Amino acid sequence: MNSRKHTPRGLFIVVEGIDGTGKTTLARDICRRLESKGFPAVFTFEPTDGPWGMILRRSFSAPVRLTPEEELDLFLKDRKEHVKKVVSPSLEQGKIVVCDRYYFSTMAYQGARGLDPEEIRKTNEIFAPAPDLILLLELNPEAAIQRIRESRGELPDNFEQIEYLERVTLIFKDLSDQSIARIDAELPPQELLNSAWQRVSDLLGNRCFPVL
Repeated sequence: MNSRKHTPRGLFIVVEGIDGTGKTTLARDICRRLESKGFPAVFTFEPTDGPWGMILRRSFSAPVRLTPEEELDLFLKDRKEHVKKVVSPSLEQGKIVVCDRYYFSTMAYQGARGLDPEEIRKTNEIFAPAPDLILLLELNPEAAIQRIRESRGELPDNFEQIEYLERVTLIFKDLSDQSIARIDAELPPQELLNSAWQRVSDLLGNRCFPVL
């Protein structure tokens, strides 16, 4: 019988950063480590594979992008469904949710297209649960583009062009949320995971989740 006592609400961990930082790998690795230590963990991501998310993914690589306003509307619809079906129910069950991207990416990426990041934040905070921890991976855009080309064998899409990523990076740098832990994405993979895990362990301890 598992005697671990959980708080009524689980924990919400978000992994953020520009594309090419290794955030998806890190989010999955954190979730696997949590599960290996007996914690009820859920990996999820945005945009989702739902109808709104799929439209967004097509827009990212389309010759003619949707307007910033159209994409923001889709992000909001996708996130509302994601929160309702995955994030909130999992947190209410006392689980640890690890999410690859959240509304901070929307602030940065849509903000880089001319929308107001703080207005985007306010709109999302009406319905979207606040993360307990934001692991923000930092990497210069040139290195990120090079990783995308070399490791994925693919050309950057519209969301990954260098000047655009530079604007996105500046918005991420301006974020000052207390729950943000900034991590150098140039660290070797194991060191990156260890650095992130230390932040996760601190969070677990502070919230009375026993750390194994």
